[in-house]
Amino acid sequence: MSGLRIAPSLLSADFARLGEEVTAVIEAGADLIHFDVMDNHYVPNLTVGPLVCQAIRTYATVPIDVHLMVKPVDALIPMFANAGASIISFHPEASEHIDRTLQLIRSHGVKAGLVLNPATPLNVLDHVLEQLDLVLLMSVNPGFGGQRFIESVLPKIEAVRRRIDASGREIWLEVDGGVNADNADRVAAAGADTLVAGSAVFTGGRYADSIRTLRERALAGGAQISAHESSHA
Repeated sequence: MSGLRIAPSLLSADFARLGEEVTAVIEAGADLIHFDVMDNHYVPNLTVGPLVCQAIRTYATVPIDVHLMVKPVDALIPMFANAGASIISFHPEASEHIDRTLQLIRSHGVKAGLVLNPATPLNVLDHVLEQLDLVLLMSVNPGFGGQRFIESVLPKIEAVRRRIDASGREIWLEVDGGVNADNADRVAAAGADTLVAGSAVFTGGRYADSIRTLRERALAGGAQISAHESSHA
């Protein structure tokens, strides 16, 4: 788990001082900034657009990880690529042609990710895994922050990890939704290497302590699973 990444979700930040919040979590140890985009159509909430992404780019000295919860999705991809996104991920249900949408993202020099909701089957990965830089598994139903982690996603994380390992490609496995210090070890042990955390980072104002605790718990989980695999090699 040496490649573990913590990605604070700005959905839980103080939007009145968003630039300061971005700076603060990066100084506290964030590896990515997770940027949730909701359209009140694909999901029942409305958040931010490319102008806000462009506004925080000055403050973001780490990659901006844009998660598009919008439908249709293609028209927004060039906008977010030009606004400074380093990674753009989308839901297969939001695209008429998944392969074409992935090609569109990559044509802008941006890394491409696919997002699977808790009930989305894994076979959507069968013919596109070679085009992905990231698979994002939702461990809550998308639309709102602060939800409880869905435990049944853990075996799904394990299944995606097996697919990624079998592919031989360097694809990040990100988990988003209800991730906190109480479950970070199990999420990492299941195979996730990138953890999105909103309220677990921003609540309480002690960003460095929160990120450090998440990282320590996740690394402990990753070490446990690595030791288990080595003993059965």
